[in-house]
Amino acid sequence: MADVEDPGRRTRLFLPKSPTGIAGFDEITDGGLPAGRPSLVCGPPGTGKSLFAVQFLVNGATRYGEPGVFLTFEESREELVSNVRSFGFDIEGIERDGLLLVDALSMEPQVVDTGDFDLEALIVRLGYAVDKLGAKRVAIDNVEALFAGFGKPSLVRSELRRLFRWLKDHEVTTVITGERGEGRLTRHGIEEYLSDCVVVLDDRVVQDVATRRVRVMKYRGSTHGRNEYPFLIGADGFEVLPITSLGLSQDVSSERVSTGVAGLDEMLGGQGVFRGSGVLVSGTSGTGKTTIAASFADAACRRGEKVLFFSFEEAESEIFRNMASVGLDLAGWVQQGLLRFHCERPTTRGLEDHLATMQRLIRDFEPMLVVIDPVTSLARGATPFDVSAMLMRQVYYLKAAGITAVMTVLSADSRTEQTILNISSLVDTFLEVVMLSAFGERNRGLYVLKSRGMAHSNQIREFLLSDRGVDVVPVMIGPEGVLTGSARIAAESAERTTAEELSKESAELVRALERRRESVDAHVATLRADFAAEERLTRRLIEASEQRVEAVNQDRLAQGRRRTARPESDQQ
Repeated sequence: MADVEDPGRRTRLFLPKSPTGIAGFDEITDGGLPAGRPSLVCGPPGTGKSLFAVQFLVNGATRYGEPGVFLTFEESREELVSNVRSFGFDIEGIERDGLLLVDALSMEPQVVDTGDFDLEALIVRLGYAVDKLGAKRVAIDNVEALFAGFGKPSLVRSELRRLFRWLKDHEVTTVITGERGEGRLTRHGIEEYLSDCVVVLDDRVVQDVATRRVRVMKYRGSTHGRNEYPFLIGADGFEVLPITSLGLSQDVSSERVSTGVAGLDEMLGGQGVFRGSGVLVSGTSGTGKTTIAASFADAACRRGEKVLFFSFEEAESEIFRNMASVGLDLAGWVQQGLLRFHCERPTTRGLEDHLATMQRLIRDFEPMLVVIDPVTSLARGATPFDVSAMLMRQVYYLKAAGITAVMTVLSADSRTEQTILNISSLVDTFLEVVMLSAFGERNRGLYVLKSRGMAHSNQIREFLLSDRGVDVVPVMIGPEGVLTGSARIAAESAERTTAEELSKESAELVRALERRRESVDAHVATLRADFAAEERLTRRLIEASEQRVEAVNQDRLAQGRRRTARPESDQQ
């Protein structure tokens, strides 16, 4: 145990762990298997028990520098080397480096069932191999074959305890595989009690689709994830897909990106959706969900961003043809390396295989936008709960990576509706495309059910698809509600006619006013002319009158001067 001081609290001891290097498994076990202790991996045939043991040793040797010993009682060395080579495990090369020893043994019943047989010789052989390599890890595959020849249950129990005690005393981290028993985890029902960690593998079939699950049933001295987690055996070996591996501490962006549809951007506050957010497009068949998703992809490619498009219903060539009819040249983006398609039938593999495949392609291509069309196709051959859990994992993964996710959902039945309810709370923007029936027509309508963190329209807009592209028409309200199709066109035509008539009437009024203005101006000009003539005449009369007054005054002055000039005698 490792001591950890916690101020103000008692000292806590943490169990030393040995990482397996198996993606996801070390996360649900909080670091790996208990170091220096035996762990049991059990399950029915074909669940990957032997692969788990081999991968545990190979990763220990190649990643962590811990040599290991592999004891197998069912396969020859040549078969083992050949079987794991397809996963990229070079057993022979690791052996040459002195980091691994494979010992294939055969326990024949006629040899071991003597009544006095024990595991002394095997323990000595194992001890020699451990000392030779300085091994830190051991894998025994499988323990049931080791005791197949024992006829006495009491002898089996005592020898199992002896083997487990030897492994603990030598402090080697051990993986022991076991077969499923009748009503018990293992055939003998004692291995799970002796092991410090018990890992249960399962392979179940639902509607002809196989799904593998792993559960850590027991882990002494350590916390661990107790749920069932999907896992797969893929190109890189054993891989666990835990939902607990992703927290809720990812960074978020305030940057907005266009949806590729101007009218939809307007409905989302005029700027589109947040980068790195989740977008859900729901609707019945034929409403244009794939077209909206393709518009997102086209807009991202126009920004120079990579897009990964997962299609579970249409082939790549079908999507090219169908989107070209609405003016979207997706094939051109593929040729430029900005767009990549992955088209696959949903029933070709289980949900965990689909999830791992998608995440692997995302890691390789590093897109900024991911389209999944439609996610409800994955519900075929799976329960709604499994689909919801798988989508939760995918949404959390994409959000943590800062990738914008666009998912389409076919809402055709109650089962699908339940799936939508399970994942709708995870997305940031939820778009609903509906069919509006009125006046003998069916037309597409689009509205924003929710869009977190932004103002958005609460109106239903008509959604149009034509060879000119994708368009969202501004809402038109009539006496009977929202108008679409020919009713909207007729209403728009009536509005145009009314507007034209009003425009003509306005023009006539403007012309009449202009004529009146001209008449008034002419009348004013005439009045001004008459006034000017009268003014001139009056001024002449005034001047003549002033001249007469001046003449009278002059005459009086002249008379005065004459009287003053007479002789005095004349005056007498």
